[in-house]
Amino acid sequence: METLANKISTHLENHINLDQNFVRLKRKLEELNGVKEDMGSSIRRLEMKPRKKLKTEVAVWLRNVERINGEVQNLEEQVRGSNILSRIGNKILETTKEVEDLFQKGKSFGGLDIDDARWIGQALSTTKLIGQVAEELMSKVWAHLMDNGVPRIGVWGMGGVGKTTIMKLINNQLLKENDKFNIVIWITVSKETSIKILQNRIARAIDMSLPEDDDETKRAGIIYERMTQKGRYVLILDDVWDKLSLEEIGVPEPCNGSKLVVTTRSLDVCRYLGCLEVRMPTLPKQDALNLFLEKVGRDVLSFEGLSPIVESVSEQCGGLPLAIVTVASSMKGVSDIHEWRNAFNELNKQVKCVNGLDEKVFQQLMFSYNRLEDETLKHCFLCYALYPEDYDISIYDLFELWTSEGFMEGMDSSQAELDRAHIILNKLKNNCLLEKGALQCEVKLHDLVRNMALRITSENPRFLVRAGMELKELPGAEQWSEDLEKVSLMDNWGLQIPPHISSPNCPILTTLLLSGCFIKSIPDCFFQQMPALKFLDLSMTALKSLSNSVSGLKNLTVLLLFACRSLEKVPSFSKLKALWDLDLSRTNIKNLPYGMNRLVNLRTLKLANIKNVTKIPNGILPNLSSLRHLDVGRTLVQGHVGALRKLEYFSGRFYDVEELNKYVEALDEGPRMYNISVGQESSEWKLKLYPKYIGLNGLDIIKDVNADHMIKLPSDVDQLSVEDCKVNGTLFSWFISMPHPSFSSLCQIDIYNCQKLKKLLSSDVLKELQKLQRIDVSYCDEIEEIIASESEEGIGTIQFVLPELYCLRLKNLPELKSICGANAAMVCDSLEEIHIKECPKLKRVPLYLPHLLDNGEPSRQMIHIYPKEL
Repeated sequence: METLANKISTHLENHINLDQNFVRLKRKLEELNGVKEDMGSSIRRLEMKPRKKLKTEVAVWLRNVERINGEVQNLEEQVRGSNILSRIGNKILETTKEVEDLFQKGKSFGGLDIDDARWIGQALSTTKLIGQVAEELMSKVWAHLMDNGVPRIGVWGMGGVGKTTIMKLINNQLLKENDKFNIVIWITVSKETSIKILQNRIARAIDMSLPEDDDETKRAGIIYERMTQKGRYVLILDDVWDKLSLEEIGVPEPCNGSKLVVTTRSLDVCRYLGCLEVRMPTLPKQDALNLFLEKVGRDVLSFEGLSPIVESVSEQCGGLPLAIVTVASSMKGVSDIHEWRNAFNELNKQVKCVNGLDEKVFQQLMFSYNRLEDETLKHCFLCYALYPEDYDISIYDLFELWTSEGFMEGMDSSQAELDRAHIILNKLKNNCLLEKGALQCEVKLHDLVRNMALRITSENPRFLVRAGMELKELPGAEQWSEDLEKVSLMDNWGLQIPPHISSPNCPILTTLLLSGCFIKSIPDCFFQQMPALKFLDLSMTALKSLSNSVSGLKNLTVLLLFACRSLEKVPSFSKLKALWDLDLSRTNIKNLPYGMNRLVNLRTLKLANIKNVTKIPNGILPNLSSLRHLDVGRTLVQGHVGALRKLEYFSGRFYDVEELNKYVEALDEGPRMYNISVGQESSEWKLKLYPKYIGLNGLDIIKDVNADHMIKLPSDVDQLSVEDCKVNGTLFSWFISMPHPSFSSLCQIDIYNCQKLKKLLSSDVLKELQKLQRIDVSYCDEIEEIIASESEEGIGTIQFVLPELYCLRLKNLPELKSICGANAAMVCDSLEEIHIKECPKLKRVPLYLPHLLDNGEPSRQMIHIYPKEL
């Protein structure tokens, strides 16, 4: 059988005899394609900017480049089929001239994008409407929007009735029918807001910046000018709680076709703003029951005697979609009639209306809260109240908080703790007390659910929450009661702490959140009367030094100082022996804290990107035997970290091969994930596609490595990068795998700029690489073969099988003559991409790809050979 190796070899050999002009054309085309590829990343970023679009002239240029590539390919086929190249010489010269012109045009673009006049607003995620009444109301609001005689519309009704859902659907519909309005602006107002916050949200929505001074009138004027320039607008203000002034915010009077739409629970708000009032009713009885059964499961009706009581429980939800979904979800799977009767009795309680929150809604949400299985679940839920309204909460932040509270005790690994945290999250989601956040790893609370959580915590003095309220100073001394357990002042950017303030007397305070505040200093005495403090988050503050009183917090388990970029000085940590989690990454500290070696209970340590700390001092890490997560980034560590038996994640840098070998020798099972660099800091960012990465950079392997002193690699490494190293002979001849003598886990090999390197792999090593998926070799001036040749006479073709290899990249290898020798071929059943560039001596590509043969020819739909860099 004629192999694909022979076909590709013939294809390459034909190029040797090409006419000189055609060679020049190919070189010019490569330069042109290089310009196009350089634009590629900018174009991909542009695709993520909904307000921008590609210039027409750029789009035309790209099409012309694609066309000219096709024409050159056709010319190449003609050259192959012709014995007299001069017959198509004129066409080659003409095409070369057009390629040169396109090259100059591509270099002359001042920019690739312009404002997209078609973009008028942001699409929003939403759910379907429930029932005919909601559909009729949506049609009614839409009709008012299309009526030039109605400039202001107010959609009002009970919390949780579906006002936001309808307006999100209308928002998305407006974006599709954009001939009437120039811009659609969606702003979530919420209860805890201010003029300045609204101005910032509108500014972001219309793609402009505002000065950070406190002159709201000036800021309003800037917004007014920009919105006036935009023309006809629709401004949707969702969840308005109180009266507000459009003039103070800077919103032009809605006229000449512009529209203001508000959603609110207050009819007074609609009337104050002069809106045409549209009341959002609750669901009719049958629609409500259908929704209830959809969430609880219709099979509940099959149990004897349950149908009437299920209908009664549904009726107690008052036709509110939020209440229906929450209550039904909490009863899913319940078939006991006594439990259903108890549910009805709880929901049927008659209570008063307090604090502006409809008490009936509160009782319905409380029902779901009360059905949580234990006090731990309830306590975990109440932790969400510490975060600002409409805040996307990272599940990992919650994990740290819950860990400090002791909810993860008894777990023997971080993975076990994370699994338990997800179980808690799922139970809260299943009771519809949580919603999905913007990212997969985030969650959020419906504002009514958060209000319930705040209400629960306010019934006793345990919580003080003023998150995201633009505080300038701390709450008054009277609010720092002795009964406080948790305080959240996070995301108050203007907050400062007076230098002479005394320490708040909070003897049982366990949690204090001050992240995202521009606090420049905290008095040395501030934490003195907080002896029970366990969780202290000062991340993303402007602190230059950490209060000395932190050093006395003997019960502190979590201390977060992430991205305190001005922080230079910290006190002694020698008494913080209870500390589990310490994050000093992206700070500007000069030295690591004194007493670090005494933090024997530390499980998570993050010291990455501290530019003044280049090496972890001796004597610290060996004492931290409880460490599970160690991230020092590019900071140097010694090889004895391999003796940290509980380590599950490690990211750091070793000075040389000797330290790497010490690490590997000391390993038992090793971390589940690691990101290890050896030698110099890499000049290029490396994409880590796999969880176990080792990168060698700037090493003199010729000098430092010999047959008695090999480079030891963990046998579970799945990505290996070798960059700027001096290597003699075959690279993998200098590696040994421990504890198992095999590289069977290796999935990716990246080799860059390695001088003196002749060959990459021996045939024996290649046989172990059954999981190898990617090979990338570039800028190695002396490499001659990828796989070392075997000179065995009388033996037919040797086949090296790489069943999972899908990408082979060879770039700028001037001495590369073959991939695997004259009597060998690589069998690659999964290969999808071959990238070859600047390998002038490569005459054979001995790949046997049976799955890609189509009538005996290579199938170009499945394999791509690029003569250009990607």
